[in-house]
Amino acid sequence: MPGIVCTEDGFTGTNMDFSTLEGLKSATRLKTSSCFGTEQVCTDSWVPVLPGLPDDVSKHCLVLVPRGNFPTMGGVCKKWTSFVGSKEFITIRKLAGLQEEWLYVLTKDAEGHEARWDVLDRSGNVRLTLPPMPGPKKTGFGIAVLNGKLLIVGGVSVVDCNRTVSADVYQYDSCLNRWSKLASMNTPRHDFACAAVNGVVYVVGGYGADAEGLSSAEAYNTDSDTWTPIESLRRPRWGCFACGLEGKLYVMGGRSTFSIGNSKYVSLYDPETQSWRELRKGCVMVTAHTVLGNKLYCIEWKNQRKLAVFDPLDESWSSVPVPLTGSSDVRFQFGTLNGKLLLFSLKGELCHQTLMYDPDGLAGKEWQTSEINPSGMCLSSVTIEA
Repeated sequence: MPGIVCTEDGFTGTNMDFSTLEGLKSATRLKTSSCFGTEQVCTDSWVPVLPGLPDDVSKHCLVLVPRGNFPTMGGVCKKWTSFVGSKEFITIRKLAGLQEEWLYVLTKDAEGHEARWDVLDRSGNVRLTLPPMPGPKKTGFGIAVLNGKLLIVGGVSVVDCNRTVSADVYQYDSCLNRWSKLASMNTPRHDFACAAVNGVVYVVGGYGADAEGLSSAEAYNTDSDTWTPIESLRRPRWGCFACGLEGKLYVMGGRSTFSIGNSKYVSLYDPETQSWRELRKGCVMVTAHTVLGNKLYCIEWKNQRKLAVFDPLDESWSSVPVPLTGSSDVRFQFGTLNGKLLLFSLKGELCHQTLMYDPDGLAGKEWQTSEINPSGMCLSSVTIEA
């Protein structure tokens, strides 16, 4: 296409107009004459990403477009929708050094009635509020990040006193600013462990449709959009959480039918051997957890003044004191941003500042306060690079 110039700010050219996109829409519609003399629009598989340019060059041009225009780009044609929403798009942006880090925070208002996802930038500014999650309001769902996208898995809803456990899986694409439905799990479940490891999402345990504890586990393959059962746990487990560390899946906390009180066991799944083993050292009654770098950080219900830190390299635990003053009943939810750990206060009046821990900070200066604060009480958060 003559007149196209790729720039870091987007495109300029006689045939490109991002304000109206009419030039793009017409340019991507390739018409041919059939043997019967009637005009037909070719399928997207025959249409180049940008007419006149090789597709690999065109794709590198598209990733340079300012992020705010991604949803608009996705509306140009099916081929652009597919590319902007693809793993390839995220990969090219990463190789070009264009990926941005965003903190997705699930918050609720002061009355606790409404929950919404806010997207914060590195300065803590709310840049976007996500469209409402599809389906009925649920609790006990799993959250995972896969290929720069947010996944909401399973959960339980109560509508008119009817309790429904879900196997539904929804995906939010930050580049297209839209939700879509993925393949459902084989087993409906809630209050289960959920995490991504090496590009695969795993769900483990939880409660089933009949309120029974589950030991089953399954894995989601994004390429085939399918869920496949994997080896089950040795015993049912619910109210637990999971994380991915060093290419392995760790399941911790929660309760089990074979333990009194909360479980101290850590269930470790190795995707290479497709088998589980157990560690006897773990945290119990974990109220907040997150992975930062290659370590797991937890806070236990009985000790809000200490971070419990798990290192998978030697399967050891260490502790970091939290510099709290005043009331000891302050609870926190975690976030991670810029390689630092954020502790959001869960006090109803939100009077406490956000604490920020830098694991690489100078001795005595690891802790600071931060101006980054969610718009409401933080229920959960994940960091997405896209």
